[in-house]
Amino acid sequence: MLDMPAIRNDLKTVYDLAPNPDLAAHMQAEYARMSRVISPADWAIHAPYVAAINALKRERNAAILAHNYMTPEIFHGIADVVGDSLQLAIEATKTSADVIVQCGVHFMAETSKILNPAKTVLMPDMDAGCSLAESITPEGIAQMRARYPGAPVVSYVNTTAAVKAASDICCTSANAVQIIRALEAETIIMTPDQYLAQNVAALVPEKRIVWWEGSCIVHEQYTAQDIRDFRDWNPGTRIIAHPECPPDVVAEADFSGSTAGILDYVSRERPARAMLVTECSMASNISDAHPDVEFIGPCNMCPYMKKITLEKVLWCLHTMTTQIEVEAEIAAKARLAVQRMIDLSAQKA
Repeated sequence: MLDMPAIRNDLKTVYDLAPNPDLAAHMQAEYARMSRVISPADWAIHAPYVAAINALKRERNAAILAHNYMTPEIFHGIADVVGDSLQLAIEATKTSADVIVQCGVHFMAETSKILNPAKTVLMPDMDAGCSLAESITPEGIAQMRARYPGAPVVSYVNTTAAVKAASDICCTSANAVQIIRALEAETIIMTPDQYLAQNVAALVPEKRIVWWEGSCIVHEQYTAQDIRDFRDWNPGTRIIAHPECPPDVVAEADFSGSTAGILDYVSRERPARAMLVTECSMASNISDAHPDVEFIGPCNMCPYMKKITLEKVLWCLHTMTTQIEVEAEIAAKARLAVQRMIDLSAQKA
């Protein structure tokens, strides 16, 4: 666990991080991207950190990869690349930066390191984990292989490097259907998200999909009754669900897709009102790009994603600590599974 009082004292000896309305006013271009969801007073607090991080990025030749679930001041203020797990994995292979700062959760930083073994990958908080990643182990993969001999294992990218190394290929919520369809086997093992697997199975009935019983602590909280009640209270609202939600929730929604798919849907359809059945920050991060869309609750927050803050990003770049390392043998096997996913996604696209 990070010693935040010590970190704050360390940073204050080098950077002026006091709230600064003048600096905030000078950084209106950055603020414009998040002005609908962050107040001017809060921006005056964030601006010194954003300025310091962006200056340090140039000094370190660093790139910040931020997941769609990051808070707006990170997503809009300091990120060089934003996206879902698939987009970040692909962009990690393209960056010319010497240093990658992963604003997401631990398995994402591992994926960036797997794909960029010669680069320095920093994780602002090593405790930013994932309930899905923690639900499956290589031993669990071995159990599934024993139960279904010969069936290939497709593991969600929301897994540790060791689990990826024990798998045949990875997938994300954006490409799971095309990955499953492309495999020749009749029976396919999907780990660790049971709901993603069940939602994919409904779309690929020609395959027999078996799954590990893991789930996301954010998306498993939604229920079909929640959605029906919300429709009664808010008629006409477009309901958009992530496929990590239970199948009966997805069935009640108007659209289901990955975070990238949700962004595309909102951009294409421009509904007057929308409820995103996913992590809270998604609506915040796309609201300024879609001022004509009213985003309304409810939402559930990922406690792991919210461990990443401007303060921690600045500290890891300042000290170059919290570096991600993956054992070479595990990294090599995991790289094959991730690269197969990227290559197959590119072919099908």
